Amino acid sequence: MRFNNEKPIFIQIANLLSQDVISGRMKPESRFPSARDLAVSFEVNPNTAARALQSLADAGIAICERGTGYFISPDAMEKVKGERKQRFFSEDLPALMSSMKTLGITMEEIEKAWRVFSAGKEAVS
Repeated sequence: MRFNNEKPIFIQIANLLSQDVISGRMKPESRFPSARDLAVSFEVNPNTAARALQSLADAGIAICERGTGYFISPDAMEKVKGERKQRFFSEDLPALMSSMKTLGITMEEIEKAWRVFSAGKEAVS
């Protein structure tokens, strides 16, 4: 796995695990891989993997059961969606709007592109 330098590795691992939750690849109440398994899989220090799991627990996405590991909380999908929605509005949308302003893109153009995207078509112009 190639990590970028913009965010700590444990956060990138937590984000990847969150993506597995939100996509449905990992189901609520199922077990997350152990820190040791994650460390091997991502070729990182086991402490880094453990920090990723702990950060998911801190966010309410994982539940730590002593002696058995971390499990996906029953409402993990809603928590991940809420966190990502909040991040979208605080980080992604302002950047998008800045680009729109710079490029002179109108809301009408965005709405047209959204309709094409929602219809499942790839080309937007």
